Amino acid sequence: MIKKLAHHTGRIAGKVNISGSKSESNRLLILQSAFPNLSLKNLSNSDDTRYLAKALKGNEKLVDISHAGTAMRFLTAFFAAQQEREVILTGSQRMQNRPISILVDALRSLGADISYEKKEGYPPLKIRGKKIDETRVRIQGNVSSQYISALLLMAPGLPHGLEIELTGKVTSVPYIKMTLALLGDIGVAYSWEDNLITIAPKPQIQDRVITVESDWSSASYFYSLVALSEAGKVTLSSYKKNSLQGDSSLVDIYKHFGVRTYFENDSITLEKEKTQLLPLELDLSDSPDLAQTIAVSCFGLGIACDLTGLHTLKIKETDRLVALQQELEKLGADISVTEKSLHLKAGSSINKDILIKTYDDHRMAMAFAPLALKVPIQIDDAEVVSKSYTDFWADFESVLVD
Repeated sequence: MIKKLAHHTGRIAGKVNISGSKSESNRLLILQSAFPNLSLKNLSNSDDTRYLAKALKGNEKLVDISHAGTAMRFLTAFFAAQQEREVILTGSQRMQNRPISILVDALRSLGADISYEKKEGYPPLKIRGKKIDETRVRIQGNVSSQYISALLLMAPGLPHGLEIELTGKVTSVPYIKMTLALLGDIGVAYSWEDNLITIAPKPQIQDRVITVESDWSSASYFYSLVALSEAGKVTLSSYKKNSLQGDSSLVDIYKHFGVRTYFENDSITLEKEKTQLLPLELDLSDSPDLAQTIAVSCFGLGIACDLTGLHTLKIKETDRLVALQQELEKLGADISVTEKSLHLKAGSSINKDILIKTYDDHRMAMAFAPLALKVPIQIDDAEVVSKSYTDFWADFESVLVD
């Protein structure tokens, strides 16, 4: 489906209820499978979360999680420790080309029985669950924090817990801290000193109800809308000032674009204010999922940016750096990328009626949509947004003011 977008007034206003964080929901679903007396509210309604929930509830040998990268990582570790369960864990064609050997090697060092069904180092995986008695593992910290979180979520269910030694510079630290905070919420004892994380075993927990905070990554597209608007004021719920989500850094980042955030009760209100637009230099090592939104915001406002810390974008749903370069160039951008950075020069014009390819990547569709406040634009395969934000288009259109 091609979505044609245009909004000539440049004004936005309204209120939007955004579903629970995909990142928190997916972590909590793994924990709920280990501790059934954990109750969850405001779960994400994203495709990724639905695929994960289905995989955890089912008992089939073949488990297909489609494009859900988080589910692939978390379930690899989860199934490895499920005794007397054998599964083939697979996904979409893109998923079968996303590397997973770093996590598999770490699990094998603990004694897990995992083999590759097709290409070495990539899904699909044959996992024969078994009791894991080893207590210490080493893993690279600079590739994907989801590998580390997969081990953390498995750890409380192991007989002796787990010590995880991280090597190299650690990427996306807020996501690791989120996993640890959720473990702490259910009573799991842990410590993180220097490069060593220790998780104590936890055979059972007390009855617990957790309400999932709404997704800050999903909020980013409304930050971009307000930034690109002539006059914008949008209220989003439900959000916490002291969030576990690394992407809550939006609050500070978007001040650069004249977007102020006001917290009240469980909501945030975003409001456009006059500001001097200056070139942006930003290290996104801790929140790489914001890169597409921020790059498009800069392009739409005509300001230069240098975004670094983006090495994990090469192994996402698509190579997000190359995808960004190709689509922004079609719109008229002067942009270059490396293996881990993006560099956009200031510009004053935007090509109209360009068809944006999304490359099976939900964030490509949502990140480019706010440009409709500047020029008519078309989004290819627009329904891809359901991967993380099922109601995006309805919510997007609800805040456009005639």
